[in-house]
Amino acid sequence: MKRSENKLSKAKWIPPLSIFAGLCIWELFVKLSNYPAFILPAPSRIAQRFVTASKTGILWPNVWVTFYEVLLGLLTGCAAALVIGYFLAHSPVAEKIVFPYVVVSQAIPLAAIAPLLIIWFGSGVRPKIVICALTVFFPLLINILVGYRELENNLSDLFTSMKARRWAKLKYLEFPGILPVLLGGLRISATLSVIGAVVGELSGADAGLGYLINIARGQYDTALVFVALIMLMVIALVMYGSVIFLEKKLIRWNE
Repeated sequence: MKRSENKLSKAKWIPPLSIFAGLCIWELFVKLSNYPAFILPAPSRIAQRFVTASKTGILWPNVWVTFYEVLLGLLTGCAAALVIGYFLAHSPVAEKIVFPYVVVSQAIPLAAIAPLLIIWFGSGVRPKIVICALTVFFPLLINILVGYRELENNLSDLFTSMKARRWAKLKYLEFPGILPVLLGGLRISATLSVIGAVVGELSGADAGLGYLINIARGQYDTALVFVALIMLMVIALVMYGSVIFLEKKLIRWNE
């Protein structure tokens, strides 16, 4: 037992050590190759740019805008997938009618839809929220339908024989039954929503990390581009970690 615990404690240090080693190699490579900063900035220069951007106030307002878009887009897409998935799961005819349109809509690249949404909704946060919702909607809908199909028929028949109301059946059987699959899809969707927000911001925005990337790219401020990319990674990790936290709180019984 002690040996296994020691191995686990040592394994925890592998990811941070590998990241540190990668940063050191990156720093050394930039210094030895003499690349100009606008092509490949060193990690130390990116860290300095992060501090400067934080002090001047151009970083955190844009981080908040992107996080707000990601959060609302994820919640909107999840709510839409839950409602539509419920009706499609209980109506095979409606599923056959609606599902082809859902599949076809996912075949269209979001980068092609984003300019249209900006024309229709303006350059504010609304089109980005819609893009985020569209990004996460399809994988969540698929997971919800799979979850409904994996529910045990005998339990459903038991609720029906007891003349349980539809709301009671949803509350005590269907929603807890699909919750593990739903949260599994939410893990993927939490990171996809960040991509949706950035696609919308790169197409046209006056705030957000995608907007900051456009500004930095135009000024050949590559260090600031890396700062924005790192903050996008942080947002994705925060969203992913939040879903894992929800899993541990909501489906302890599944363990």
